[in-house]
Amino acid sequence: MAVELQKKIRKMRERRARRVRSKIFGTAARPRISVFRSNRAIYVQFIDDEKGHTLLAFSSKKLPDAEQKQNKTAQAMRVGEEAGKLAKEHGIVKAVFDRGSYRYHGRVKALAEGIRKAGIQF
Repeated sequence: MAVELQKKIRKMRERRARRVRSKIFGTAARPRISVFRSNRAIYVQFIDDEKGHTLLAFSSKKLPDAEQKQNKTAQAMRVGEEAGKLAKEHGIVKAVFDRGSYRYHGRVKALAEGIRKAGIQF
């Protein structure tokens, strides 16, 4: 029973990610912000889908040790702020947010708010 439930959950995540991804496309001028959330860390990438290149990336593993001891939602907010600053340095002011298979809640929402706080428009 547990294996069947895991398969169902994985299938639903894949469907949700496919549905979200079908509506989003990133360009060099307006890249796609892709989010990956693991149990320990959160990762963000700015992707140009026309060329298939990652323009820049940032994760909670790159934060200073003191900030890595914060709770995961606070870390996600800091990652968003730092990624937004990096994007501004690279001349990115607008982007599209790809939440993937994750719901727009908790750490994913905190990351998006951090990026907005840094001045990137979705």
